[in-house]
Amino acid sequence: MINKDEVLALLADLESDRVERTISTTNTDKFCEAICAFANDMPNHRSPGYLLIGADDRGRLSGLTVTDELLKNLSSIRSDGNVLPQPYMNVGKISFAEGEVAVVEVYPSDLPPVRYKGRVHIRVGPRKGFANEQEERVLSERRVALARSFDARPCYEATLEEIALGQFDAYRREVVAQETIAANNRP
Repeated sequence: MINKDEVLALLADLESDRVERTISTTNTDKFCEAICAFANDMPNHRSPGYLLIGADDRGRLSGLTVTDELLKNLSSIRSDGNVLPQPYMNVGKISFAEGEVAVVEVYPSDLPPVRYKGRVHIRVGPRKGFANEQEERVLSERRVALARSFDARPCYEATLEEIALGQFDAYRREVVAQETIAANNRP
């Protein structure tokens, strides 16, 4: 989760395709659209996007007191069935002398396009919008590139002893010419 200094930096900077600020604590549609857009990560930053509740468009704190109810409402967006596939996100509170900020940290989805109530939301610079046909195609292609079948995924917990090298070697001899293997000078 983002820390206090990073929130201060986001507040001091302009809104962007990775930052949305609002003083509203009840506009669930706005929150869901922002979360959906950050999960889609149209610019392909491969970095989280941040919804900062309790700050105006200029980055000034509104004096908000973040309640458990607000944090629960923000957290429930992940699994209420309106944003699909479900986003990977963290929700927290950062306190300052001038007030508190509710922070929703949204990670890019491996399964874009993410939809809110059936519509694909994206960010184009500091503004939210709906994805056009071309943008939806780009997101769909990203999904295909990221979604690998079981046999194409790495198995990080496997050891060298567990690999069936005999089967691989038999396959290699069938596919690669013996002269090429000999010239390679590797086992």
